[in-house]
Amino acid sequence: MAEIRNPNLQGPGGDGGSSGGDMRGMMLVMALVLLVFFGFDYFRQKQQPPPPPAAQSLSQPPSQPQPQTPAAAAALPETASAPVLAVSPSVSASAETLTAIENEQYRIVFTNRGAQVKSWVLKKYFDTAGKPLDMVQPQAAQNFGYPLSLYTYEPQLTTQLNQALYQVSASGAQPSATGVAEVPATNALTFHYSMGGLDVVKTVRFDSSYVITIEAAVKRNGAPVRALVEWPAGLGDMEEFLPASSTRSPVRTSASSQFTWSLNGKQDSTGATGSSFLFWSHPGVSGNETLNLPYSYAAITDLYFVSAFLPDNPERSTLVTLHRTIDLPSRLSDPTSEKTPAHLLGLAMGDTSGFTRLRLYAGPKAMDVLASVRTIGPDGKPTGQSLEPLIQFGSLLGIIAKPLYLALRYLVEHGVDNWGWAIIIITVIFNLLILPTRIMMMKTSLKTARIQPKVEAIKKRYAHLKTTDPKRAEMNTEIMDLHKSEGINMVGGCLPLFIQMPLFFAYFRVLQNTVELRQAHWFWLRDLSAPDPLHILPILIIITMFLTQYITPSPQMDKSQQRMMAFMMPAIFGMMLWNYASGLSLYWGTGNIINLAIQVGINLSPIGKELHAIADRRAAKKGGGNPKTIQARR
Repeated sequence: MAEIRNPNLQGPGGDGGSSGGDMRGMMLVMALVLLVFFGFDYFRQKQQPPPPPAAQSLSQPPSQPQPQTPAAAAALPETASAPVLAVSPSVSASAETLTAIENEQYRIVFTNRGAQVKSWVLKKYFDTAGKPLDMVQPQAAQNFGYPLSLYTYEPQLTTQLNQALYQVSASGAQPSATGVAEVPATNALTFHYSMGGLDVVKTVRFDSSYVITIEAAVKRNGAPVRALVEWPAGLGDMEEFLPASSTRSPVRTSASSQFTWSLNGKQDSTGATGSSFLFWSHPGVSGNETLNLPYSYAAITDLYFVSAFLPDNPERSTLVTLHRTIDLPSRLSDPTSEKTPAHLLGLAMGDTSGFTRLRLYAGPKAMDVLASVRTIGPDGKPTGQSLEPLIQFGSLLGIIAKPLYLALRYLVEHGVDNWGWAIIIITVIFNLLILPTRIMMMKTSLKTARIQPKVEAIKKRYAHLKTTDPKRAEMNTEIMDLHKSEGINMVGGCLPLFIQMPLFFAYFRVLQNTVELRQAHWFWLRDLSAPDPLHILPILIIITMFLTQYITPSPQMDKSQQRMMAFMMPAIFGMMLWNYASGLSLYWGTGNIINLAIQVGINLSPIGKELHAIADRRAAKKGGGNPKTIQARR
């Protein structure tokens, strides 16, 4: 059979012997080509930068490289590449959770929604219903926000910050399964939220006192945002905002709320609507007004409680005052009465640098407690002025009010154990101390009655002159000389009143500013800082004042005038104290009983008998009646 062969393939042993070498050369060339190809690709990948991680890359369409001139290419750095904007990973919680922080003073419940405070219960103080007092006023919070919320100058951003769900972490012992953490085992909570270039971290630190420390930082695309820590509106003792069906105080404590601050060591304050007196006036609190001043502290207070911010860097402090209103019935006991605005004050404080670190005191206006809390001093430590001036006894009345408070507290702490009895004891001691001035007043009154005929004779000599005649001044000079020669000091006759009235207003200041007298009991009085619910004390004041005025001899005064004063003065004081603190009525009523007893004793003395005899003769002479009739009435 003929052999069929491929003419292109030659056997290894064929003529010329070169076909096997050609095949091997071709295979070697192919291997070199493959090696060069893969080697070039390898070195090309080594010289190009790796692509950015997926988490850091932005979704942008790929761009085509543009040709460059040699000069332009030489001007670029060798490692130049397109910049990549980093975006922080999202941080948020999936659901709202509550965390309670407790120490001996308070129980604070935080929500991770907005990293805010839902309730701030003071364990040692109670509301009218007998429940532990919550510093967060619920109606105000629902309308205007919760404490420790953040305030910015962008409403949309503020809403986002205060509605976001933050992740919560605890420093120290972790909260229990029920979300309760004890101080000092847990000494800090950190709230973190990050989304779409916005990054927020808020840390709250605790100790055994009423003071907490707050750190807050808000950044947007890496740049700081000025965000202030806020106490939006009102304090928990303002029970007038509670529903009418609930147990609440009948007093509008919001009317006494104030914005109080300290600048350069000097404290000042103003109410919601300001104040004025003669030529001096103080403006009220403006809403959303920014104040960049070196505040040592700034606070919102009511009668007995305070929320005060103390910045760590006063020189960089920035403050926004908040003023809101809620319409309430003008008479809380009558829901149908005309509604009038009730004012709610709030504060937001931060740092102009964008990072805020401050302390917050939220608690009672207790003297010892406030004295222990100090502002940042020149050394950068809490060695500055204390918060004690937040108890506003007054610049003048404080000279009397503070010692009065300390004396009352001393009695309560050393055996009396009741603020009502302490008020009575101090009042008795005070009236015994001023007894000599009352005797001096009666002696002055007797001397004045004895020289009354001489005074009438002097007036008679000048009776023909008109009141505008300059010579009538000589009459006054003669009367004054007569008083001087007889040893009569007209000021001495008013001295008891001059002494009693400052103490009256000092008691008023103490009752209005001393948290220990809030809800202090005495017999039927459940709260010495509130009006007498049965009005027994005001009625007692009216009766005792009337009797004292009626039996006090007044020879210089007509009987009709004396009767008018006997009715008018008690009515004025009784009505004035009708709706004021019952502790003030207790002081005034106790003093009236003592004065009545003293006046009875004076009437039985020779001085009193002589004064009554002179008054009877004067009345008989003027009225032409029978002195015996007047004497019998006496």
